[in-house]
Amino acid sequence: MRLRRTTASLVVAAAVATGAVTAAPAATASAPGTNSLANVLLSDGDTFDDNRNDFDIVTQAALAVLAEKPDSAVKVLTDGTVPVTAFIPRDQAFRLFVYSTTGKWITSEQGVFEAVASFGIPTVETVLLYHVVAGATIDRAGALMSDGAVLDTAAGAPLTVDIVPNRKIELRDLDPDATDARVRWDAYDINKGNLQIAHGIDRVLRPLDLPKA
Repeated sequence: MRLRRTTASLVVAAAVATGAVTAAPAATASAPGTNSLANVLLSDGDTFDDNRNDFDIVTQAALAVLAEKPDSAVKVLTDGTVPVTAFIPRDQAFRLFVYSTTGKWITSEQGVFEAVASFGIPTVETVLLYHVVAGATIDRAGALMSDGAVLDTAAGAPLTVDIVPNRKIELRDLDPDATDARVRWDAYDINKGNLQIAHGIDRVLRPLDLPKA
């Protein structure tokens, strides 16, 4: 099945089906809030644009998975009462991923999304879940004290934290030949103060050793 950019109706349908559009209690000094990462990702209007540093493609990929598999483990991103740390690739990261795996350099976000979707929903789901650490809220301060930590991802594959010079956070995935992802300096602690937190990264994490194009 060929996937296309999610329309407004699909956004609403997916959000209702997964509980993504809900009012969330605000964080207080004594307790973290329960605003979900789905709310954060959907809050910018959920449209493809020319900004390579935001997160339109990962949002569309998650919605595509949930539209076909409403009970996917990706659904955890819609439940703000469950602690989650997600490493979310910016749009440029997906463009680089498509180029490295297919040899095609695609400029439009719509085209990049369609190239990602062409791998099939099961593959997209696995890749997305490899970016999710459920059961833990890891902010930048906590990550900086976790050099060498091996994280258990929702995909069932490990991910290793590596603190490199200048206090930058790299993530070692399971593809030894690919460039490791780094947390972007301007994208730490998205949704901070809530149980679900995210960090923007510059590469798509790979849960296995993928062949190069």
